[in-house]
Amino acid sequence: MAGSAPYASTLAADAARVTELAAIASYAQIGRGDEKKADQLAVDAMRTALNNLDIDGKIVIGEGERDEAPMLYIGEKVGTGKGPAIDIALDPLEGTTLTAKAMANALCVLSMSPGGGMLHAPDTYMDKIAVGPG
Repeated sequence: MAGSAPYASTLAADAARVTELAAIASYAQIGRGDEKKADQLAVDAMRTALNNLDIDGKIVIGEGERDEAPMLYIGEKVGTGKGPAIDIALDPLEGTTLTAKAMANALCVLSMSPGGGMLHAPDTYMDKIAVGPG
C-alpha cells in the first residue's frame, strides 16, 4: 500500500504496532502450558489496538466464522469507523502450542488492504504468500 494513499505509511506503522501489542500481551504465557490463555491475551490486545485505529476495518480472514469463533471472527468490524475502508486478515497468535511450550517460531499475523481488495477465502488451511507493490 506504500504510496497508494496518504494514509498508507501511517497505516503500515499502525499495523506493526498492533502485532507488537498482541505479542507483548501473550509474552507472559510463554512456557506456562495454557494455549487458550495465551491466545485470548493476544486476541484482546489485537482487538483493542485495532479498535483504536481511525479505520473502517472489516476482518475478512480471522479466527473463523462468527458462530464458531467468538474472537476476531470473519465479518467483525474494527476501528473507529472514521477512516478508510480496510480489509484485514489476521491471526493474533499463530503457534499457541509453541507459546505454551516455550518453543520458537510463534508469531502474530496481520495483513491489510484497501476495502474490497482481499479475497474472502474459506476457513481452511492453505499456503499463503504476501507480495508488496512492484
